[in-house]
Order: sequence, then structure tokens, then C-alpha cells
Amino acid sequence: MDKHPNIKLIERFFSFFAKGDIVGIGSVLAADIRWIIPGRHPLSGVKVGIPEVLSYFEQLAKSGFKADPKFVEANHDYVVDFHRVYNTVGEAKLDGTSILVWKIENGKVVEVQNYPGDQHAWDDFFWKTCTLKPLPDRLAETPSL
Repeated sequence: MDKHPNIKLIERFFSFFAKGDIVGIGSVLAADIRWIIPGRHPLSGVKVGIPEVLSYFEQLAKSGFKADPKFVEANHDYVVDFHRVYNTVGEAKLDGTSILVWKIENGKVVEVQNYPGDQHAWDDFFWKTCTLKPLPDRLAETPSL
């Protein structure tokens, strides 16, 4: 029995991710992709569009962030995967699990919601691995007073 085409799409994503192939990752994403990262850390928030999502993955790569899929299931509109996450670079360590819910339209990923197994561990890890620019450079816009 053949795999569902949406599972094949997500397997391609994970293959590109494992190789650090940013262009390959972008090839499975819709132009208006929304990637939702929960938490209270420098990389949390909603990434909109391929450039923002790829920038997120470039930041993950700096810490040697890895994802090892353990379970993937799909239907016509969604894929759910459960995977181990860990890092291989630096002193800060992350070793846990995550679930992603992928929304698929026309053979492309249009939205991903991340559900970390231990949000506090993710927040701690990203605060240790991501350095913020000093003020005022880190602000996109300074509010008027």
C-alpha cells in the first residue's frame, strides 16, 4: 500500500531539514505559509511567508537543532507528526518531543502549529541559544510617546 501523498510531502520536509537544505524546505511551503511557534522565547510567534519561516530554520540550524520523526499520520487536509527534538551544538541542551499539525492545500504546507512536549524546556533552551541585539536595534519600531 502506498503512503498518503501528504505523508510523502512531510517526509520530504524532514529529509530537507535533516540535510540543512533551506531551499528544499522552501519548496514544500506555500508562499503565504504560517508557522506558529508557541512560547515566551526569542523565536516564538507566528512566522508568515517563506522568508520568515526559512529564517526561523536558519536560526535552528545554528544550534544543531534536529528532529527525528517517530509517528506520522495524514488525511486529505492535515498531517500530524510526533518527533524527538534535540540539539548537537553548544552548551545549552534540548532533548524532548514535539507534535506538529500541518495543514496541506494543493500539495503545499499552508500552516503548521507546533506543540512542544515541554514548553518550559524550549523557552529555556532558546533564551540560552539566541542572543538579542541591544536596544534600540532589536525593536522593529519605536513607539511614539
